[in-house]
Amino acid sequence: MDAVEVFNSLPDARLEQDLLACLAAPAWGAKIMAQRPYERRADVLAVAGAATQALSWPEVLTALAAHPRIGERAGGASKESAWSRREQSTAAASADEVTKAALIEANRAYEERFGHVFLIFASGRTQEEILAAARERLGNDEAAEREVVVHELQAIALLRLERVLDAL
Repeated sequence: MDAVEVFNSLPDARLEQDLLACLAAPAWGAKIMAQRPYERRADVLAVAGAATQALSWPEVLTALAAHPRIGERAGGASKESAWSRREQSTAAASADEVTKAALIEANRAYEERFGHVFLIFASGRTQEEILAAARERLGNDEAAEREVVVHELQAIALLRLERVLDAL
């Protein structure tokens, strides 16, 4: 049985838990579950991508609330926390104290400006790259930043969904 067949056959409660670890927006997971069965991996990812784009802003904010600040270590033993630590590990290893302090300040300024955590697809990025992106995004207006946030959320969710499929 391949990963997509296993994905299709998972009990709803188990799949819902895995999907919430990918993206803490119940509507997102519900849309993916409602489309089962899937024929191919690409179909699962396409539905997940479209479901991310269809989230309302309150649903996006719910998902954002599950993410730690960039540069802060996610606590807990959940799958989502472990993934967050892994995704930020390259960036954490690359930062000096000045950059870390600047990122803390950028996080604070971002949250003050937009009212939610700064979210970025951190996998493979250095803290210097993340800091530059945070500073650049502080210049966005609300509408432009919401588009960026949804894009970043989608990238993270799809990476995590790939991990779920790889583990099946």
